[in-house]
Amino acid sequence: MLKITLPGDVIREVEPGTTIDALCRDISMGLYRNACAAYVNGKVADLRNELTEDCAVSILTFDDLDGRKAYWHTVSHVMAQAIKRLYPAVKLAIGPSIDEGFYYDIDADFSITPEVLEAIEGEMKKIIKEGLEITRFTLPRAEALERMADEPYKVELINDLPEDAQISFYTQGEFTDLCAGPHLTDTGRLKAVKLLSATGAYWRGDSSRKM
Repeated sequence: MLKITLPGDVIREVEPGTTIDALCRDISMGLYRNACAAYVNGKVADLRNELTEDCAVSILTFDDLDGRKAYWHTVSHVMAQAIKRLYPAVKLAIGPSIDEGFYYDIDADFSITPEVLEAIEGEMKKIIKEGLEITRFTLPRAEALERMADEPYKVELINDLPEDAQISFYTQGEFTDLCAGPHLTDTGRLKAVKLLSATGAYWRGDSSRKM
């Protein structure tokens, strides 16, 4: 058995291979429903991560900045999925969380009007209602490039990684995105979303690149 040290120096024993999400459920259903990510020995971890050694674990909720970032990062993937459902020709770049929310850089041949934002937000709410499980997997470089062959910005990002990198992806329903995580475990855990604005930006902040 592994010894997991929780806040307040509470020790809980679990079987090796127990996921952080399962640990949350074992502690309390309230914590399980509100968990967004965790600190494991002080480092941010995905709820899917398996516990393989004695360690200190602190569960992060939306009340914690890194918990909010995992939540917002998950919302950014839901937005990208909604965009691809509505506008399949759009090319995706990056969609990180930031301190005040999230964004996703996209390459579209049309203007993002308030009506388009409203349509995307409506589709996002449908995806949240679907409660899609979010799963993680890794691929070696060649297979990752093949998987993202139709997304040129993703291909560029993969080519910037080391040759021997194991490259991670997250899938929800029909949508798969190149991503390091962390993310919530399913889209149904998202409680509220709002799209506020759309602005132009040069890819990677380079004015010689496409806006």
